Amino acid sequence: MWINIIAVIIGLIGIVGCFLPVLPGPPISWGALLLLYFFGNGEMSLRFLLIWLGITIFVTILDYVVPAQFTRVTGGSKAAGRGSMIGLLVGLIFFPPWGMLIGAFLGALLAEVLVNRSSIADSVKPALGSFLGFLAGTFFKFVSSALMFWYMFRFFN
Repeated sequence: MWINIIAVIIGLIGIVGCFLPVLPGPPISWGALLLLYFFGNGEMSLRFLLIWLGITIFVTILDYVVPAQFTRVTGGSKAAGRGSMIGLLVGLIFFPPWGMLIGAFLGALLAEVLVNRSSIADSVKPALGSFLGFLAGTFFKFVSSALMFWYMFRFFN
């Protein structure tokens, strides 16, 4: 019983971590599955656990690749990607939760303008690409963590 409660708490932290850049959502969610594998009722297979480990690693890597790729495709620089991440953190601290979204966009926009000396008009497209990449990465993390959370309940007594 206690293991299930702890696993649910860890799973919920994993889901929250999908939206907070300071917490690695999918790895935390996988940790809840790992806890159930070792201390649960024994119904989870090692194969299932390893498949989810692979998905977790893939989604975690994808979370770093997708925003950068979206930024490059829309003509942005590395500075826009970094600016998006900095803006996201600043927005999270000062205006949660919506500040994350606005901060990601504004951070990329300001980085393009200030670092690359682009005009604001030329910086909007890469900033939007960085923002959309952030949303796509967050979506993939959320879906994987939510599915792991759902699967956890299949292994309760």
